[in-house]
Amino acid sequence: MQSSLSIIFYPRGNDVDKHGNAPIYARITVNGKRSEFSIRRKVALDKWSSEGGKIRGNSVEAREFNRYLTEIQSKVYRIQQELSQNGDLVTAIKIKNCYFGKEKVHKMLLEIFQEHNDRVEKLVGRDFAPGTLERYKTAKKHIANYILQEYKIKDIPVKEVDHQFISGFEYYLKTTRNCAHNSAIKYITNFKKIIRIAHANVWIDKDPFLHWKAKLKIVDREFLTEKELQILVEKEFEIDRLNQVKDIFVFCCFTGLAYADVKKLANNNLVLGVTGERWIKINRSKTDTRSNIPILSIPEAIIEKYKAKSDYLDTEYILPVLSNQKMNAYIKEIADLCGIQKNLTFHLARHTFATTVTLTNGVPMESVSKMLGHKSIKTTQHYAKIIDKKVSDDMKSLKDKLLKYSNQ
Repeated sequence: MQSSLSIIFYPRGNDVDKHGNAPIYARITVNGKRSEFSIRRKVALDKWSSEGGKIRGNSVEAREFNRYLTEIQSKVYRIQQELSQNGDLVTAIKIKNCYFGKEKVHKMLLEIFQEHNDRVEKLVGRDFAPGTLERYKTAKKHIANYILQEYKIKDIPVKEVDHQFISGFEYYLKTTRNCAHNSAIKYITNFKKIIRIAHANVWIDKDPFLHWKAKLKIVDREFLTEKELQILVEKEFEIDRLNQVKDIFVFCCFTGLAYADVKKLANNNLVLGVTGERWIKINRSKTDTRSNIPILSIPEAIIEKYKAKSDYLDTEYILPVLSNQKMNAYIKEIADLCGIQKNLTFHLARHTFATTVTLTNGVPMESVSKMLGHKSIKTTQHYAKIIDKKVSDDMKSLKDKLLKYSNQ
């Protein structure tokens, strides 16, 4: 229920000093019940307007004094609003105690989350990628829905987040939202940052994530085999849009670029290397780390193909990349026409580059990691599943080296 609140200021006339100044008091009234306190200022009674509840006139002294009264009034209304949002019973005495710090007004979880997201949004393009902001927005939405479903309220004080809340949120993500394990853990990790902010600002006394442990499951990422990649490279379609999407997908299979990076690939990202060959040098949209990739013959041919179509691609960008949704839809159509029995997505091209094109052909993991623009080689290991053929070739090479021992 909404509480009715009023605040007035008045001089206490029975406490006038020898200079004719009386102390000013604030009277808070909530639902007919009052609480009063001194604002620790005095004013001459002949300057006070009882009707306006402030000093008369427009002098510097009057403006400064009346501005101070407005600040007190604003703080009182802000305390009432925060108490209401927390679901606390709003009384005149409680507002007074909060004003003097005798009662703590608790920060609300979704309020902190929104403040964080607002800061991230202002830094998109500098410190954060657009995708990072979207993940935080989605995480906040899941938290809001969980609170509404589980607690039947729109927000909760951050101090009420405990281990049970976190475990319940994980269960909610995996059941109600049908999130896979890794997706659920990533949303909880986003949420964990908000709790760290609350802990750092002393809005909570202890970190509720202290005893919460979760690990991402290692997922076997799909990729195209050498045979499947060859089929795709050689396939020509009667429909131009399919050829266009196939070319860009193949380009990424031989460069390792993600969708966001190939979409923004421009002429200034093509540079000559020390030995005269062309390289792609680009900062990744996701992490802002640098990717340095020598251009192989197949992607080179694709660049030249679309360079020649100036009427088809009259922009600074190198390739005519469609929306991510359309690209993924057309890639699935291409897979069917090529007889590839895999769930093709645009990101699978990046896995193919890591596994089939580079690691399988003996490119060291460190070089692959640098080309993919990974900050840690552990990330590359998740992408690059070294297939049996490479292991077999490595062992054959070892066997050949060990023959010298059997001949002795």
